[in-house]
Amino acid sequence: MGNKIQYPKPKILKNVFIRQLLAVLALAIGTGLLVIFCNTQSSGISTKFQHSDYSISLSLPSPKPHPLPPTLAQWQDNTNSGDYFSQITPTQVGYLVWSQFPIRVYVETPTAINSQQAQAWVNSVLQAVQEWNVYLPLLVVEQPQVADISILRKAPPLKISPNDKIPRARSALTTYELYTHNKVLLHRFTILLSPSQTGNYLLAAVRHELGHALGIWGHSPLQTDALYFSQVRQPPPISARDVNTLKRVYEQPTSLGWSL
Repeated sequence: MGNKIQYPKPKILKNVFIRQLLAVLALAIGTGLLVIFCNTQSSGISTKFQHSDYSISLSLPSPKPHPLPPTLAQWQDNTNSGDYFSQITPTQVGYLVWSQFPIRVYVETPTAINSQQAQAWVNSVLQAVQEWNVYLPLLVVEQPQVADISILRKAPPLKISPNDKIPRARSALTTYELYTHNKVLLHRFTILLSPSQTGNYLLAAVRHELGHALGIWGHSPLQTDALYFSQVRQPPPISARDVNTLKRVYEQPTSLGWSL
């Protein structure tokens, strides 16, 4: 299939990190700090602290499933294509499902390129948003501060691993943060797309990364799926297997969307 770009693997927080982080949270109580967990797909685990008017609870909500959104409840695969749910990684809060719809998506208009190129970039991103909108309700918003998912034309940080002597560039990176609002545990995503991605490769990268942000926190082993672990010469559209996997994810328990 020609040259392939390896997508980064999603990672999960380990129990020991949770215990350490809860100790940090305990110190933060009473100081007006909100601790936001940050899980990046390939650059490890970090925490960010932001000022807030309240602190989060030390205990996570018990994982429970949410009702299926109507678009997924009505989905039927007449081809019996199967899924790759076994490849999906649960996180420290369960599966990364959304429970409030529509999911708000902010697409940043690039400024480092001319207006024609910027509009072409935005159009490719919006096409991928529209493709996923068939299966989950999405709403493009103008203000980044109200977005659930933010998509930026920005080079992801270099990938550095113990086995690599030379840092490697990445075509895209999807990260999520956990936060609370009205004592409900919520999450939000940021998608970074390398400026080197153009044309069909850009569309494929957005389609792939949006799949992660909508809940498919893992990769497919088949090249015919949008969530295949590598970029291929002729990128596939969203497949029935992608949607089957998404539906199974939304049937799983999660702490997200529930009161602390």
